[in-house]
Amino acid sequence: MKNRLMEFRKNQGLSQDKLAEILQVSRQTIISIEKNRYSPSLPLAFEIARVFGVRIEDLFIYESREGE
Repeated sequence: MKNRLMEFRKNQGLSQDKLAEILQVSRQTIISIEKNRYSPSLPLAFEIARVFGVRIEDLFIYESREGE
């Protein structure tokens, strides 16, 4: 699942460390999400969207697999 986390984070002037602190996750989790190596759980995705005051759909872009 692609996302716009880095874009939103930078627009708000948040470091990866600060966002990790707010979300109570590791900085590595933030890095992995930003690099699309890890898809956050639904509760974490909602919490990230809440931090930025946007809808979850504004942050995360669902791409279905071909043929499904």
